[in-house]
Amino acid sequence: MTTSATTPSHVPAEDGQQLHGVGRLLEHVRGLEPVRMAVVHPCDALSLGGAMDARDAGLIIPVLIGPQAKLQAAAAEAGVSLEGVEIVDTPHSHAAAASAARMAGKCEVQALMKGSLHSDEYLGAILAADAGLRTGRRLTHCFVMQTASYPRPFIITDAAINIAPTLDEKADIVRNAIDLAHVIGVAEPRVAILAAVETVSTRMPATLDAAALCKMADRGQIQGGLLDGPLAFDNAVSPEAARVKGIKSQVAGCADVLVVPDMESGNMLAKQLEYLGGAESAGIVMGARVPVVLTSRADSRRTRLASCAIALLLAQRFRVSPP
Repeated sequence: MTTSATTPSHVPAEDGQQLHGVGRLLEHVRGLEPVRMAVVHPCDALSLGGAMDARDAGLIIPVLIGPQAKLQAAAAEAGVSLEGVEIVDTPHSHAAAASAARMAGKCEVQALMKGSLHSDEYLGAILAADAGLRTGRRLTHCFVMQTASYPRPFIITDAAINIAPTLDEKADIVRNAIDLAHVIGVAEPRVAILAAVETVSTRMPATLDAAALCKMADRGQIQGGLLDGPLAFDNAVSPEAARVKGIKSQVAGCADVLVVPDMESGNMLAKQLEYLGGAESAGIVMGARVPVVLTSRADSRRTRLASCAIALLLAQRFRVSPP
């Protein structure tokens, strides 16, 4: 994925090839100081291998937290060496999550990454009062995606944490996505509030929420981006669909952020784009005091690498402007 909506979707690589997606993202963060990241319970080959890939790419300094025997077994399965890697031995995944969250709260690490444990267990530790990681914002998840059929990277939110968000929760979802868009290089992100239709209907609560969010932006309650909605998916990403529907908008047809009505619709949209549309993706949680990498246990090592690159960008921003 690229890191700016105003730049071309490819750049020349040193070998004469074109850099796309994750390759361009890694090029963008090259030279940044790696972030010290707690990797929570990476006790399978895929999650541990993803963390080591990020280390080898110069993105992170991993601190592996989990049962040492399981970590060593995962390393043997993945064919990687843990020599020189800091390990915090814990008895089980719950203790690993709690230990990682406390380390982040004490600034002993600057980012967190999920390994082979359940998301509820991972996020529960981050939300614990004694971790010191909560802010005034709700935790929300963002997929940063890029597909060959769309000319710019885009964010889908929230497709992993908030199941059926209220209006107030959606406002935080939008605010967090705007903040992330700024970090990846979009100065004024165009935010499409999605529904099944582009007109407001009392029979469709998502359209009412969309209209309210846009009015909140008009009143300065949401800042930093251009909002429009309700917009159906086609109107949000296709200029031609927006033209046919007679929609005149700075957002329609060229959205940088797609705000879904609920987690189910967002999760299906993101996975359809990934598995059927060939989209590359990264997953990050916003709203905590540190970047929180949240990937599915089925995600590829390439997705984990991209997520760490996004976390590195966020960690750099948080040093200057803490959340």
